[in-house]
Amino acid sequence: METYKWVRILNKNFIMARYQRQMNIALERLNQGLARAYTLIKRGQNREALDFMDNGLKELYENLENIINIEPDDQNTRIGNL
Repeated sequence: METYKWVRILNKNFIMARYQRQMNIALERLNQGLARAYTLIKRGQNREALDFMDNGLKELYENLENIINIEPDDQNTRIGNL
């Protein structure tokens, strides 16, 4: 029984590490997308910036949103599980 408990703990740690890695990658991509939108606006390329925000930036945000899936643990609480 004790071995099974350690396997579960190791498995949970592995899953959380993988989740954290995916989150960091998605956040970095979103950050790069925001920097690109900022640069386009700064250069006065407003049409290109709007197109990028409607397509590329929206997709980057949705990718991050798909990684984050918080479901309530209990009906009486707003705290969820990742």
